[in-house]
Amino acid sequence: MKQALITGGARGIGFGIAQAMLDAGYAVTVTGLTPDEVAAVPVRPHLSAVRLDVTSDADVAACLGSFIRLDALVNCAGIILREGKEFTVEGFQKVIDVNLTGTMRMCVGAKPLLEKQGGAIVNTASLWSFFGGPLTPAYTASKGGVAQLTKALAVAWAPTIRVNAIAPGWVETDLTKAAQADPARSDAIIARTPFGRWGKPEDIGGAVVFLCSEAAGFITGTVLPVDGGYIAK
Repeated sequence: MKQALITGGARGIGFGIAQAMLDAGYAVTVTGLTPDEVAAVPVRPHLSAVRLDVTSDADVAACLGSFIRLDALVNCAGIILREGKEFTVEGFQKVIDVNLTGTMRMCVGAKPLLEKQGGAIVNTASLWSFFGGPLTPAYTASKGGVAQLTKALAVAWAPTIRVNAIAPGWVETDLTKAAQADPARSDAIIARTPFGRWGKPEDIGGAVVFLCSEAAGFITGTVLPVDGGYIAK
């Protein structure tokens, strides 16, 4: 059975991806930052959950060291800071370390396992890989960096490992609670989205399954928006 590891997969978009990967026949390991996140993962055949801090070299080594086989790595761990905290150097560095450096840390660590299987990596970019986020400079910079990192690794590691990214639109997760709770902002988002609604975590999974599959065997270095048409409008 093929094996997939999804960082940040204990909840939100990551868990939506996990469900899709399970349905596609993968055994899936999801990670959470805290023991409570790990404990909250539902029991399902071929699904396991472990604690992982992607900013920790030791954590990453221990997590990847538990795998004999790995066919797909999905980097979905990420944070965003509110109340202007991303405009401080400390806040900026914290977000970059999780979202961008954490992604790189996982990619490099998983490379030997993925090479054995001719595996695939899917990173999580964002709409903010394309637009400027005035309230979240660190998140915006990190997601722009993820998009470019994806292209760089795709070129460097082809043809053995395919490296792609998804760019989710406005999805109902904990990271977007503030926007969901603001009627004016939420209405503006829905009005801009041709599908006329917020995305749900389960909307993202199919794109990841595709990018990890043989059907995408000649695709690498792409950043695929999964946004209900938001970017197109």
